[in-house]
Amino acid sequence: MKAVELVSIGQLTLVEKEKPSPKKGEVLLKIMACGICGSDIPRTFVTGSYHFPTVLGHEFSGEIVALGDEVEESYLGRKAAVFPLLPCNQCEFCQSGNYAQCTNYNYFGSRTDGGFEEYLAVPVFNLVLLEDQVSFEEGAMVEPATVAQHVVNKAQVTLGDSIVIFGAGPIGVMVAQWAKINGAGKVLLADIDQTKVDFAKELGFEFVCNSGEVSAEEFIKETLGGKLADIAVEATGSSAAFDQCVQSIRAFGRVVLLGNPHSDMTLKQKTYDQFMRKEGTIVGMFNSVYDKIPKNEWRVTAQAIADGSLNLSPLITHKVPIEELIAAFDMVHEKKEFYNKVLMVHEDLL
Repeated sequence: MKAVELVSIGQLTLVEKEKPSPKKGEVLLKIMACGICGSDIPRTFVTGSYHFPTVLGHEFSGEIVALGDEVEESYLGRKAAVFPLLPCNQCEFCQSGNYAQCTNYNYFGSRTDGGFEEYLAVPVFNLVLLEDQVSFEEGAMVEPATVAQHVVNKAQVTLGDSIVIFGAGPIGVMVAQWAKINGAGKVLLADIDQTKVDFAKELGFEFVCNSGEVSAEEFIKETLGGKLADIAVEATGSSAAFDQCVQSIRAFGRVVLLGNPHSDMTLKQKTYDQFMRKEGTIVGMFNSVYDKIPKNEWRVTAQAIADGSLNLSPLITHKVPIEELIAAFDMVHEKKEFYNKVLMVHEDLL
């Protein structure tokens, strides 16, 4: 089967490798779609993976085409997305169902081979079954959409809240969608890339600004009738956006940290002082909730896509076969053209 391996920093290679066989408790997934995540770019071109070679890709979906021992026949032929974290099931966090905090986890697409290949053996535990009306492309976006849902849940967005999201990339737009689903009163987006600003407006978001050209704080006040936001989300991983988030909230407001930083995150002294006076709250978040208790955020995402309340298809700007995946990585890395969500898809979906 074909796979794209990261063989060294900056070098992706299309290879032929042996098709896996599912073991006990696993299924064989025919990969139908896999997304390039923002984190895949520094992993490929800057930091490298945990080992070489590695097949990247943790945002993927596919069709179950074979079953390992002790797997129910009803799984055969089903569509599924995949929770990419492989927990140890031994540590205190796994025992309490907080798998994202596992102290000895594995991970598809970084610590072990992921979705940028034609087939992958996946434990039944990690399967998120999809309804027939959910496309494979939408299925590949369940992972980032669930992370976005987790942001809104951690932020405790409730009816009438105002929320501003710094970063109008795929994850920021998904956070905005979830905020609307949760009943937010006003949802604002800010980005320094005008093409992202324009794209967000095309998607139907009314309150979007280029924070590199106008004051985000003034934009928020103009939009909210002189008030600041209840919640701000940092979705870029930059100090400038972090500082703007802290400036953007009202007294007792909340800041949620989502973006992956690639350098130190700092606050201006004045901003720090203002935040203390506001008695604001900074909330960290990582990954998602994947458990039956109190709820499985992945199943909530899958249902929201199935019933149409979460609309992800317009975010997809590029679909390429596995043979063109390396060129797609280069396009994203070098920003050769505008993109939002880039997917590797099976040839049947082209």
